[in-house]
Amino acid sequence: MTRADSGPGAGAGLETGADADHEADARPETAIGGTRAGAGSGGGHGRDRTEAGSNEPWPTREVRATAKPRTGQRAAAALRERLAPDNVRAFANSSPGLLIAVGLLLIALCASAAVVTADVVGDRQLALDVLLAETEPEAHSAHRLYTSLSIADAAASTAFISGGLEPRTVRERYAQAVGEAAAEVVIGAGDAEADDRLRTGIATGLPVYTGLVETARANNRSGYPVGAAYLSEASHQMQSTLLPMAEELEDHRSAAVDEAGRRHVRPPWTAIVLLLVALGALAWVQTLLTRRWRRVLNPGLLAASALMLILLAWTVIAGSISAGAMIGGRDEGTVPGSRLVESRILTHQARTAETLKLARRDATGDYDRIYDESITRIADLLEGYSDRAPATDAVGDARAALDRWRASHQRMNDALAHGDYPGAAEVATGAGAAQTAAAVDALDLALDGALDETRVHQREHISRAARVLDFLSPGALVLGLLAVGGVCAGIWPRLREYR
Repeated sequence: MTRADSGPGAGAGLETGADADHEADARPETAIGGTRAGAGSGGGHGRDRTEAGSNEPWPTREVRATAKPRTGQRAAAALRERLAPDNVRAFANSSPGLLIAVGLLLIALCASAAVVTADVVGDRQLALDVLLAETEPEAHSAHRLYTSLSIADAAASTAFISGGLEPRTVRERYAQAVGEAAAEVVIGAGDAEADDRLRTGIATGLPVYTGLVETARANNRSGYPVGAAYLSEASHQMQSTLLPMAEELEDHRSAAVDEAGRRHVRPPWTAIVLLLVALGALAWVQTLLTRRWRRVLNPGLLAASALMLILLAWTVIAGSISAGAMIGGRDEGTVPGSRLVESRILTHQARTAETLKLARRDATGDYDRIYDESITRIADLLEGYSDRAPATDAVGDARAALDRWRASHQRMNDALAHGDYPGAAEVATGAGAAQTAAAVDALDLALDGALDETRVHQREHISRAARVLDFLSPGALVLGLLAVGGVCAGIWPRLREYR
């Protein structure tokens, strides 16, 4: 081997090889945009990496990974700086901060007013639907139960006076009244434990009453005087146990109807106050924009104000119409209906006292006192019936029937005074138009027809009160949403001026 390789040419060849190695090592880094040191130093590094025999790539991905945390740290630091108390306080006192604050306040007030109004109106309409579908029918059922028991007691006493085999019509009326009372006990429903207790008591006592009546009827047919004692005991159970429970049940159900009406006629103050507050806040913000930003009119806020004003007017007007309908239902249905219900119940109580006087051949005057008190109260109720209430014609017929009953009752007493018991019984139970039975039937029929008419008026008014509110609840939500949009449309242009 010659040493010519160590000459200048050979040295140049080595340097050229080193540069080639350096360029080969630098190519991957150049492809990703990396930079390295000059060629002189690069040759040494190239030889070191070649001598080490390492093919490890340059740490380009690691460099990127370490750069990201630095960016996130800078963003977090910037966020902490912005959320510093001094910076937040300064932003809140600035015009953009004030605009954002008042905008959020208006959005909250408009949305709250709309949601509360929709909720209040929805609850009121639901209460009216419940009143129409459940509460009022339950009150009517309790009235029918009370009336059916009274009719059954009066019919049982009337049948007993006839002696032997009672008239078929009287017997059928008694059976129908007992059946209706049993049906009302079964189908009736209450929302209180007291109502369930009363219905259970009536359901338990009614078979006992009918058993006593049947025993009295069997003895009466056989001509046994003990039948009158059984009938008196049956009537005592009806008057002292069953009818008081039925009356209490009717009072509970009628009170539920009255309470529902009283709640509905109260104004929805929560919704009205929130709407007024929202309108006041809108007016204040528009005044603020006028004074501070010299903006005379803001179309978005004006639109929101108009929408809130429409919702307020709609709520007040619809609520007033609905409350007026409920008041009309009370004046044309509940009040006159209560007079008619009491009159009808007193009619059968007076009839029971009248027939028991004959059955017991009573001379103490107790039954006369019950009759006189009941008839006097019926006359007062019918005389005080309003001329503006419905069913005035039927009430007029009831007054005429009551006068005929009084006249026939007087004839019955005159016959008893002369010792003519068969004649008195004929006046009390006879089928003639001038007899007591016909007058009582006419009075009861007139009162029943008047009750049906007043109930129809009451239910019509309740239905009208509910239907007036049909579109208010969804309308409140729509108007509230539009008002929120108006607030955003009114505030956003002012905020854009500070970008």
